[in-house]
This record gives sequence, C-alpha cells and structure tokens, in this order.
Amino acid sequence: MSARRICEGRVVVITGAGRGLGRAHALAYAAEGARVVVNDLGVGLDGTPGPDGPASRVADDIRAAGGEAVAHGGDIATTEGAASLVRTALEAYGRLDTLVNNAGFLRDRMLVNLDEDDWDAVLRVHLKGHFLPLKHAAAHWRAEAKAGRPPVARVVNTSSGAGLLGSIGQGNYSAAKAGIVGLTLVAASELGRYGVQVNAIAPAARTRMTEHAFAETMTAPDRGFDAMAPENVSPLVVWLGSAASAGVTGRVFEAEGGRITVMEGWRPGPTADKGARWTPAEAGDAALELLAEAELPRPVYGAG
Repeated sequence: MSARRICEGRVVVITGAGRGLGRAHALAYAAEGARVVVNDLGVGLDGTPGPDGPASRVADDIRAAGGEAVAHGGDIATTEGAASLVRTALEAYGRLDTLVNNAGFLRDRMLVNLDEDDWDAVLRVHLKGHFLPLKHAAAHWRAEAKAGRPPVARVVNTSSGAGLLGSIGQGNYSAAKAGIVGLTLVAASELGRYGVQVNAIAPAARTRMTEHAFAETMTAPDRGFDAMAPENVSPLVVWLGSAASAGVTGRVFEAEGGRITVMEGWRPGPTADKGARWTPAEAGDAALELLAEAELPRPVYGAG
C-alpha cells in the first residue's frame, strides 16, 4: 500500500507561483495531495505588467497531472487582492490550510542611485505583499478557532540571505526581506493560540531574480546534481506547510541544493555593564573590548 501523501486534502495558497520557486512549490504541493490556489500577477522581473498569465499555465499543469488547482491573478499587495485570494480558496475548496508567501521582484541599485519609487515598489510587493495575505488568512483562521473549529494552519514566508546578511546593490530588497523575518516572528507569537504556525525560508535557487545577478553560481551543470534548481527548495516548504511540521514555528531555514540550515538570528553576545552611565570615551573603550571577544560578522552578499 502506498504511503499517504503529507498534504492530502489540504488547501494551499501560493503567491508568485507562476514561475521559479513559486511554480516549483505549487507542483510539489500538488504532488503531495494538496489542492492549490496559484497566484501570480504576471509581471516582469522589475514588477511591470507582463504579456501573459503564468498562474493559469501552472494551474493547467497541475490539473494535467491529475491534481486540483485554480488560478488567481490579483495583486496581493492590495487589500482587495489579498482578500480575494483567501476568498478564492474558500469558494473553490471550502477551506484554507496553508499560505506560502513568495511573490517578489527586484529593482537593484546602489544606495546613492536608488530612487524613492524603486524603494517603495520593492517594499510594497515583498513586505506588504506578505503582510496583507497573512492578515486575511489569519482573520479566517481566528474566526474558525473561535467557532470551535481550530485549524491546523501553516504559513511559510520567503526571506533571503540578503535579509539576514545584507546584499550590496540591494538595499531595498535586503530591507524588505529583513522585515519579513520580523513579521514572521511576530506572527508566530500572535497566531499560535489559533492553531497557526508561521515560519520563513531563505532560499538560494535559480530564478528570474538570480540567474543573471549571480550568473556564475546559478548556471545549471551539464550533468549531475543541479544544486540551484528551484525544485530543491520545495520539499522543505511542503513539509513546513503540512500537519507533519507540528510544533515548528517562529523559525527561519536556509535551503540550498541538498542543504537545510536552521538560521540563528540576533542573540546577546559579549556584554559589559558599568552599573552607571558611561562617558563617550568609556563607552568606546568598552565597545572595542567587546568587539574583540565577539564573533566576526559574515560577509555581506556580493562583497566579492
């Protein structure tokens, strides 16, 4: 007898699922028995409108393989778009179990050349585009819990090594991805009482956003294991979105190739306490002594 698929019967919403990582996640969830709402606005790499509707193509691929899927083309960085995303799941399948926030694009510039519009656009789609679907999904799950139907709900957010360590030329993207980590930690604490677990991944994979910026490391090999294939990240995302991940919340995982790493964020290091106010000179001397004892920071992405 075949093993039960770990997402059998679950309803999963995935944003930015028309290409790259989101598409890989959608196909992987469907292969594990999930019914999938495939969201994608169909924009270009810089967020401008594109000529096609990739969400429908992915939904068609899932159905062709014997799965269940519907497409959603709304802008999830708007209140109505995010609300309609949740409504689509409920109207199509009568429930919502997992939200995977994945949508994003890039407008890379060094800080002195970064326009305000490019800052706002990237923060909007990445950070606001995580917040609004999470808000509307959480409101549904809270209502379910209060009605005596506690969900086994999961949220998987998408951060980045750029958000954890910084990335040269990506001040807007790094700030947004760092904000997603903060949002993940708060949501995990606030929503646990309603049966919702919230985690984040920091993936490294070949997508439209990375294949040119990091062309040397993202090129697919002629043979052997393709470490940068986006499909390598999806198994962890599927597990985090399943009931099998019970008890795992408020965590950030780095996923690359065949490697999974639990990321450990800010925590107290060397400390000095005078028990009174420092003078500036004393504070400087103490800071230098503490830095001598502290671990060196990891290099910023793109630092060569």
